[in-house]
Amino acid sequence: MKIYHNFTDFVKVPNAIVTIGTFDGVHQGHCAILSDMVSAAKKIGGETVVITFYPHPRQVLNIDSSNLRFITSQEEKIKHLEAIGIDNLIIVNFTKEFSLLPSDVFIRDYVIEKINPAKIVIGYDHHFGKNRTGDFSLLQDLSSQYKFEVQRIEAHDVENIAVSSTKIRHALQCGDVEHANMLLGYQYSYKGKVVSGNKIGREIGYRTANIDVEREFRLIETSGVYATYVDYEGEVYKSMTYIGKKPTINAGNEENIEVHIFDFDGDIYEKDVKIRFVKRIRDERKFDSLEELKQQISIDEKQIRELL
Repeated sequence: MKIYHNFTDFVKVPNAIVTIGTFDGVHQGHCAILSDMVSAAKKIGGETVVITFYPHPRQVLNIDSSNLRFITSQEEKIKHLEAIGIDNLIIVNFTKEFSLLPSDVFIRDYVIEKINPAKIVIGYDHHFGKNRTGDFSLLQDLSSQYKFEVQRIEAHDVENIAVSSTKIRHALQCGDVEHANMLLGYQYSYKGKVVSGNKIGREIGYRTANIDVEREFRLIETSGVYATYVDYEGEVYKSMTYIGKKPTINAGNEENIEVHIFDFDGDIYEKDVKIRFVKRIRDERKFDSLEELKQQISIDEKQIRELL
């Protein structure tokens, strides 16, 4: 996949099939659009072009940005798009100045002038341009003038549920990892660096890796214990992950992310790992003693091993 960071550098391709969006999560709804594009491009000897924006428009325009969380990082999004088979990715530097560009001007001066699309594919509810006035109707109006085809992809349903990034974020915020994964089509994950902790895990016989995750604009699930997988240096390990404030030892108000990797005794301090979430097992609880906590962790481990 070729990646461009502005329209000027883009090299025109024959029979370009284009779509536009933020594609947070690259979920099953997005995949329906993108896979259709890949198939259509192959049939006409063309190439796919995805136009996305970075930073996220809501960050730049300060639209509820304090509550804004992302399902995937920019790096993860790029990897998902490449895996689907997208040929070209244009990452537009989204600024306040760019946000003032009328939707018809954006299509005419950028998409048509710089890419010359054979077809533009758009999601059923996608809007773009200044004040989000651009939509399927606008593209239809422009298509006859500029000689391109326009296609609208309807909502993609999974078990009769229309997939959206908003629904996935809500599911993760509620700790419903299974539902989120179903809508995503893969296991929700994030990466982090293993850092030093307070060593309580060693005291109770459960060595844990404390994970430092870039929290700004990233979605962290609700507190509790989770069945997880850890990806580290090309290997996959079964694990259980705790998210919470460690009330049993009165650790304060800072949220901690700790993972106990089953059957693993390697030194991974200062290493990067990826945690993939499978299911939330239980709520966070305050125990009367470390021994009681240890007993519960043993129960958690048995349940998670059986699940995984």
